[in-house]
Amino acid sequence: MRRRGIDTIVLCGIATGLGVDTTAREAYMNGYQLILAIDAMTGFSQAEHDHVKNFIFPRIGRVRTTQEIISAFAEV
Repeated sequence: MRRRGIDTIVLCGIATGLGVDTTAREAYMNGYQLILAIDAMTGFSQAEHDHVKNFIFPRIGRVRTTQEIISAFAEV
């Protein structure tokens, strides 16, 4: 991705606290900017999803809704 000039990743997925969280942490540790489409992911429980959404993701990226992401890219 770096060879193509990509520095920002938009993430969504099924397992907020497993696959999405792990991918987000790895991307962050490798220097990518993250946008986390919070309404396009879900966890195994609401408590798990909410914990990652409220405590982990804000520290490593920008938490946005899909509509906020689409609107921001429409302005570019």
